[in-house]
Amino acid sequence: MVASLKANYPLSLLLSIAGLARSTFFYHQKRFDQKPDPYEQVRPRIREIFTDSRECYGHRKIWAVLVKEGITIAKKTVLRLMQEMNIKTKVRRKRYNSHRGTIGRVAGNVLNREFTAEEPNEKWVSDVTAFAVADRKLYLSPVIDLFDTSVVSYSMSMSPNTALTNESLTNACQGLRPGQKPLVHTDQGFQYQHVSWAAILTKHGATPSMSRKGNCWDNAMAENFFGQLKTEMFYLQKFDSVEDLK
Repeated sequence: MVASLKANYPLSLLLSIAGLARSTFFYHQKRFDQKPDPYEQVRPRIREIFTDSRECYGHRKIWAVLVKEGITIAKKTVLRLMQEMNIKTKVRRKRYNSHRGTIGRVAGNVLNREFTAEEPNEKWVSDVTAFAVADRKLYLSPVIDLFDTSVVSYSMSMSPNTALTNESLTNACQGLRPGQKPLVHTDQGFQYQHVSWAAILTKHGATPSMSRKGNCWDNAMAENFFGQLKTEMFYLQKFDSVEDLK
């Protein structure tokens, strides 16, 4: 009663009428204000998942593990709890850039950041990333289906040439069923401006789409895949040779 009336009346008057000591009032008010932590059981599990991942998992991956375990929780809540617990990855990501200016045909941004698909092989994204091992580099080119973010195909090479990207696209197209003509989104890398890339798309009736110049967010799904792959399987680990990495 005192707590509900103190906004309109002097606290000293209310305490006198109620016969309450000032210290007693504030003790009980603090006790009632302290609510139990609804995430008391989740916090240690978050730390355990993070430790088991060799401190590589971010809040999205930890959230996915919790959901698979049947724990109902929002991604933003996992992020907030990790921030409160001072849990964060120790990885700094480096980005491979294949842009060399306009050397061929540049397609428009048809995808326009619509990173969802209603059915398989409707929308694909692709890109190239580099892994540095023992003074050498290994390049990876995957084709990712936006329907379920699965890797449809991939290729690896010691050079980020057109043969690398064409191989992954050709292998992906071989799995198309009759009538499937995917939208294929990439950045403006020289490999995707090349006539050989365009020829493969035309052969299978696929539609090209490219990110705007210098805008990595237009191909965020591929960038996110590379980030997770390197965080979980490359950074903070040691590979003696390119063959070990492959």
